[in-house]
Amino acid sequence: MSDPRPDDDLDAMVRRVDPDRWLSSRFIADPQARSDVIALYAFDHELARAPKVASNPILGEIRLAWWREVLDEVFEVRPVRHHPTAQALAEMVRRRGLPREALEPMIDGRLRELEPAPMDAAEALEWAYGCGGGAAEAARAILDPKSRVGAASAAGAAWALARKVPGRPELAEAFWPLLAQARREARGLSVAAFPAVAHLVFARTRARGSVVEGLGARLRITWAVARGRI
Repeated sequence: MSDPRPDDDLDAMVRRVDPDRWLSSRFIADPQARSDVIALYAFDHELARAPKVASNPILGEIRLAWWREVLDEVFEVRPVRHHPTAQALAEMVRRRGLPREALEPMIDGRLRELEPAPMDAAEALEWAYGCGGGAAEAARAILDPKSRVGAASAAGAAWALARKVPGRPELAEAFWPLLAQARREARGLSVAAFPAVAHLVFARTRARGSVVEGLGARLRITWAVARGRI
């Protein structure tokens, strides 16, 4: 039996650690585009791990600097270090022509998580746009480069912020207006680009501290994709 391909490994990893966005990626019809979006989500996962696994902020900064160096290698067309996610990210960027500006905010947002003081609502909103919003915008650009720039940003930000609201109820004042904005803007996305934001369908439940899994999750997101509305 042959060894699994690296992209298969990344798909399995994203399915395990990021079930919402993995499920939305199932609605990407083109296998190459699906693989490229999975590479993006794997990159975002590696960034999210940095503040969580580092024993102190300095080590967290070192981990994030490592990924910034990966971007240096990718965009300076130098050999990219042998890490499955780094390799897949490099291939995706070169294939899709994404600019560095599409990925850099995802690193910057994670730096804020290394600061000891908790984020207030305004800071959390900025963080959410950089991390979740940045990833959703990059996915939109991969899936439909002709779609409106910025159309997926609020949806990605709302999905990211929803995951923080249960432990920080004071963030709800920023989350609920953002969710309403994101739902409006998602309606303007093309069929091809919609999987970049389809996971927004889980944001309301996430913000209330619950999770939809299994058949219920699949039915909910299928209905959203079929209507093109969250």
